Amino acid sequence: MARTRLADFRVAVVGSSGSGKSAFAARLAQRLAIPHVELDAIAWRPGWVLLSKSDPAAFIRLVQDAAAADSWVADGNYSLVQPLILARATHLVWLDYGRSVIMPRVLKRSFLRALSPRELWPGTGNREDFRRWLRPDHPIRWTWDNHARVRARYAATFADPARAQLTKHRLARPRDAARLLARLTAGQAAADCG
Repeated sequence: MARTRLADFRVAVVGSSGSGKSAFAARLAQRLAIPHVELDAIAWRPGWVLLSKSDPAAFIRLVQDAAAADSWVADGNYSLVQPLILARATHLVWLDYGRSVIMPRVLKRSFLRALSPRELWPGTGNREDFRRWLRPDHPIRWTWDNHARVRARYAATFADPARAQLTKHRLARPRDAARLLARLTAGQAAADCG
């Protein structure tokens, strides 16, 4: 793996809902002491208003501002802004897990969130609610219905010659993510000392 100065270390983390994108990105960003850009936190507004649909130009501006930083770890699957994230990224991490891994995670996460009074994204007032589970855009339904489409989309992204500048990591199992997290943080620590 080519060494990248930490000041120029930008990682895009993608995958189906429930794959652990936000958790992986948050851990990596914390270990490297660089910003974590959670696209869901930018996209969701109070009252479950999705900024990427209600005001796409504002969503793009906010993501551009976040992506302009020297270093970051961003997670999310928003096709509207993915080209600008990937154009700035140095690394692409795809958590490419099967439904047998993802669906139990989505169900558990949704259930625990529904029991908790905690906001999903601070300042939005948005909380998980069992009544939302039957909606087509709820992560449970969305993940089940779109798993194959998401997988095909990222397979195409990985094969795209326009993305040759990226150091790519396609991970098939959660233990692969733990190993990559250790390698990326150890590699950056070594690069910083060199």
